[in-house]
Amino acid sequence: MILILKQDAKVESINKLADQLQGMGFIVQEIKGEHTHMLGLAGDTSHIDRDQFSRIDIVDSIMKVSEPYKLVGRKFHPEDTVIDVHGQKIGGGNFVVMAGPCSVESEEQILSIARDVKASGANFIRGGAFKPRTSPYAFQGLGLDGLELLKMARQKTGLPIITELMNNDYLEEFERDVDIIQIGARNMQNFSLLREVGHLKKPVLLKRGMANTIEELLMAAEYLMAGGARDVMLCERGIRTFETATRNTLDLSAVPVLHQKTHLPVIVDPSHGTGYWHLVEPMALAAVAAGADGLIIEVHNAPQCALCDGPQSLTPEVFHRLMKKIGKIREVIA
Repeated sequence: MILILKQDAKVESINKLADQLQGMGFIVQEIKGEHTHMLGLAGDTSHIDRDQFSRIDIVDSIMKVSEPYKLVGRKFHPEDTVIDVHGQKIGGGNFVVMAGPCSVESEEQILSIARDVKASGANFIRGGAFKPRTSPYAFQGLGLDGLELLKMARQKTGLPIITELMNNDYLEEFERDVDIIQIGARNMQNFSLLREVGHLKKPVLLKRGMANTIEELLMAAEYLMAGGARDVMLCERGIRTFETATRNTLDLSAVPVLHQKTHLPVIVDPSHGTGYWHLVEPMALAAVAAGADGLIIEVHNAPQCALCDGPQSLTPEVFHRLMKKIGKIREVIA
């Protein structure tokens, strides 16, 4: 629900009304336009007496929001959200690349890759310390030791860290040590985890589930924002279809659809989206042309020996060439 305020409403009266609404259990979002001033209400508005609110002297009219998501929707927040992570801006016309291995394997590996991707222009180092795997016998990551190696790579290169949190066990460590918390596709609808991560008020990259709709992705982001998070990014990483030629079907139409529906930045993962390194480049370039706010790409210095997702990982040399092409595409569409 959105309360459209009168143009002559005083700041003191608006603040008083906002405090009253928060006291009733609503999340209140102030929305300012060039000629409009509104208060958006998120929460259970079914019991609200519309006549009562319409009689408030600073309220001009009341508008019902039809979408089930409120905080992530453009009606509550018309302008693009711009997220600043240690000087790296994401969204609102800014473009970033997050690159690194699927899994952190050793000090030598992560430091070598971090230096290479930084030299090619990457803005963040990505790497899995904890890995959700289909098989219980597959490499599950180095855990907290892997996180320590990521911190070392950040110290040596200055690249902020993005890595995946799988459950509530390490919230304290991720809040303290990680720059962007990734919620993976398998945890997109782990609502208890989303609420807890929201409370941390850290930047979050939320990946679309492998069989989830765009609306379900937005509702998962709503859980994060209802929990307190404000710096949320959405990630299209491919969905499961009947097609077997690729690991997943990368839904690039999700990029403009999401930009229409939400103010949050949209990142594309062409590595998981295709599953094959030779498909990463064309899909990455297509994602840039489609308007993505960034890419997250797997890079490994020896993909044939990688403990996880080697077939979809680029070598540093191939990644370097791709980054040059990304720059050219961005020049064309600017």
